[in-house]
Parts: sequence; structure tokens; C-alpha cells
Amino acid sequence: MKIVKVPQLIQYLFPSIIWKGKTDEKILHLTFDDSPTPEFTFWILNLLEKLNIKATFFCVGESTEKYPKIILSILDKGHQIGNHTYSHKNGFLSSTKSYLHNIERCKKILPNTTLFRPPFGKIYPWQISKIKENYKIVMWDIVSYDFHKNITEEKVKSNVLNNVENGSIIVFHDNKKSKKILKLCLEEILQNLIKKGYRFKTI
Repeated sequence: MKIVKVPQLIQYLFPSIIWKGKTDEKILHLTFDDSPTPEFTFWILNLLEKLNIKATFFCVGESTEKYPKIILSILDKGHQIGNHTYSHKNGFLSSTKSYLHNIERCKKILPNTTLFRPPFGKIYPWQISKIKENYKIVMWDIVSYDFHKNITEEKVKSNVLNNVENGSIIVFHDNKKSKKILKLCLEEILQNLIKKGYRFKTI
């Protein structure tokens, strides 16, 4: 069973992590993992500009080295960036030392961000204690599952639209796995949220 909305218990057990915004207003936080991606990032940026939405992009250092102009475009359009490790490293499969080194390697390429999101959302408590000394660790309370191989556009839409609440942090992906499905449904999702009265802010 895929967990779309992160249970309150998990959020409670890890209070030093940002799971959602604290607000009574109809504000949402739109995030994209795995940036930058040739062509697709620009497609996302054009859509966000069309809808006047600002988002947060969690960027992989390795890709950033290859496509620095895409990062400049993200920033030039007023969006926010965060550290997503240098090589999309899985914290569960890494020693704390190698994991922190991977984060710092990304920081050398993206020095002006204080936000961090662990790839796959996988991170140990002892890694959290070290990382939070220098970063705000940002997770999410809603995952769209846009990366899932057999997911339909209707399911991606329902995952988001049926679960958002004030302050929700929604995670989509800026990668090859998600490109096809998001081109079919992302605009409709965002238009629906706007019609419901939601506004979007960076974290």
C-alpha cells in the first residue's frame, strides 16, 4: 500500500523535520525533486510562469554540474532551490560520513541554499541530527507518486487533490520517470487547486 499522506504519528516522531507549513490560510508549497532535467525543467518553469506559481526545486549536484544554465533559469524566475545530495544518494544505504560528504559536495555547487531533502525520503535519525546543524530538512505531507511506473494521470490527480490541506507540502518529480505523466496532468492539478482558492509559496 502506497502512503500518499504522511501519517501524523510520523510527523510527530520527527519534529525537527519540516513536513508541512504551519498556517490557517489556504497556502500550499509546491516542490519538485531531482532537478535539473534537460527540456522538462523548462516545461515546468513555463507552466509555473503561466499560472504565476512559485515552487521549490530540490537539485542533484551531479545534474547541476551538467546543466548550470537550467539552475540559473530556476532562480531567475524567482523559484527556490534546495540540496538533494550530489548523486541522489540513499541515506539508508550510506554511512553517515559518506552521506554528509555527498551533501557537502552538492553544497559546493549550490552554496546558497539552506534547504535539504533526502532522496527517496530515506534518512536515519542520526543523519538527521547532523544535517539539521546546517540545513532545514524538508520532507512533505503529500506525495503524488508521479514516478510510479504504472500510475495513471487520474490517480496522480486524486493523490493530490483529495489530500491537500492548508500548509501542505506536495512533492512532484522533475525527472524522466515523471515527465510523461506530469505533462498529462500537472496543469489540471494546479488549475484545480487555484480554483479551490489555494495560493502557492516557497518554503
